[in-house]
Amino acid sequence: MASKFPPLVRSRRLPIWFSLKHRFFSSVASADPAHNPVETGLHTVNSMISLSSCNAILRASVLEGRGFQSFMLVYKDMVKAGIIPDVETLNCLIKVLCEWGRVDLALDQFHRMRKKQCTPNSQTFEIVIAALCSSGRVDESVEIWNQMLELGCTPDYDFYVRVIPLFCRFNKFEEGTKLFRMMKDNGLQLDVSLYGALISCLCENNLLDDAVDLFEELIELGFAPLTSMYVDIVNGYCKLGKFSEAMIFLDEDCIWETEPCNALLRGFCNVDRFHEATIYLKKIDKRGLSNINSWNIIIRAFCNKGNVKRAYEVICRMVISSFMPDESTYSAIITGYCNMGLYENALDVFRWANVHNLYVDSESCSELIEGLCHVKRIEEATEIFCYLAGKGCSVTAKSLNMLIQGNCLDGNVREAIRLRSLAVCNGNSCMPITYATILLELLDLKKEREVLALFAQMLLEGCILDVSMYRVLLRSFCTNTTIWEAAVLFNNMVHHGFIPDLETLEMVVFNMATSKLLNKIVDSLAKVINHGELQSPRICNIVISGLVKEGHKSEACKFLDQMLENGWVPDPQTHALLVGNADVEENNGTSENYQIAGGDKVSNILVEGLDVGQKNINTT
Repeated sequence: MASKFPPLVRSRRLPIWFSLKHRFFSSVASADPAHNPVETGLHTVNSMISLSSCNAILRASVLEGRGFQSFMLVYKDMVKAGIIPDVETLNCLIKVLCEWGRVDLALDQFHRMRKKQCTPNSQTFEIVIAALCSSGRVDESVEIWNQMLELGCTPDYDFYVRVIPLFCRFNKFEEGTKLFRMMKDNGLQLDVSLYGALISCLCENNLLDDAVDLFEELIELGFAPLTSMYVDIVNGYCKLGKFSEAMIFLDEDCIWETEPCNALLRGFCNVDRFHEATIYLKKIDKRGLSNINSWNIIIRAFCNKGNVKRAYEVICRMVISSFMPDESTYSAIITGYCNMGLYENALDVFRWANVHNLYVDSESCSELIEGLCHVKRIEEATEIFCYLAGKGCSVTAKSLNMLIQGNCLDGNVREAIRLRSLAVCNGNSCMPITYATILLELLDLKKEREVLALFAQMLLEGCILDVSMYRVLLRSFCTNTTIWEAAVLFNNMVHHGFIPDLETLEMVVFNMATSKLLNKIVDSLAKVINHGELQSPRICNIVISGLVKEGHKSEACKFLDQMLENGWVPDPQTHALLVGNADVEENNGTSENYQIAGGDKVSNILVEGLDVGQKNINTT
């Protein structure tokens, strides 16, 4: 396809946009400063470089992927020089914004085009619609398309070729169909891939009649149907339970390809119609249309139902038909044995396949790992996991969690940590419960520093903390050596909208008070204690006493007011602190009596309760 740019623009030795830009700025800089700068710039630029040349620079910048900053440098200086952008200029700007991920800014430029005396053309709408679809904003892209129709803008060929598949991919079959018909009515050359995209979308939405009509139209125009079209239509029939229609469709078109036949086999097996699947397999085998995948489809179906005996019968017929079992066959057998609870048999098949260098898929291995963990065969499960890791494959999150939990229960926490690291290196994403399992084991072993190191790794790996994970981590960090980290973590927890349970809150408050760090979490405590489900007089007493001892009397008063609003009376020890009858040990080792004075709420806290509290103290 011929390039839209002149030969000079396509040169890779020196980017033309740079050389033209240099000439442009040199001419502006040499202008007589006594003249009007804008007029001088326009006059000079007109003699040196035109709007079309500026557009060529901008197109080259986009084409060569020079980046947003380089593009904007040229664009801004072009505007400053008085060269008024046209629709092609703005198309380049919108395109570079979309490629840079600034879709909202691109939309803003799109909506402001009329203010710049520019009318969007087909390319403008194509760029914006494609960007919105790629960003998952399909409904907005449809709105933009409707605006295009209202403006009477006629789509060009490139628009149809790009937008129809996008609408189909995102399940906008009505819009895709309408565009397709518009393309036909405008006499534009139709493409097989467009038919394929539309047929696939129609089948996905159970519009089989429309899909078949389109398929027949394709044949009438002399196009050769793609294999994927047959597969899509067969899958559509199977999805609706119309297996007879699917067989008739394949027979009438005299299909001599295997994939559509395999699609029908899968359809039978998906609804447990194994007898019909077996009969159809024999039929296509006689016609020479079966392959190893055809046999494996039925073998896998029997194994998924835990019927390994029938699967072996199919394997025997497969061998008679000159097909030898492959990796998919053995993977299916392993799954079958796991479904029957025969994990020893499954392990034997796995080892046999491993000896003969046959790869067992990760799905079957994951099922075997889960089964072995279930029967406490942790060592063998670890062996299989390491086999998969050596192949660069991952396991399911569930099987990884069971394996790590099993190692922790066996006291092999270091092995669990190694397996977790190995899993992450192979693309596994660990569940929060997986981390929690290791953290709890490290906590029981009193290895706080290891907990801190693992937590750092979790953050680097992008682990999303949930409320249960915060609870485990807070329990882990509430020690003398990591109490500061606990304060930071508690603030972070509350900031993200998580509320701890009462037991965790009491543990945090007690340890923070002991370490005189309540003032570091006072704002978070206020939010938590105000929460309806966690109002506790005991916690409030500890907070008030602790804040007073730390020298934060005003903050203590706020919690005291909260107690009074809830109708609670502080305990005798807190009373004594508040009225100055108890010594408060300060950080410098001295003692000082604190007399709370000030506002009415504070001065009247024990109008009725003070005498009772004092009597209790005297009695004690």
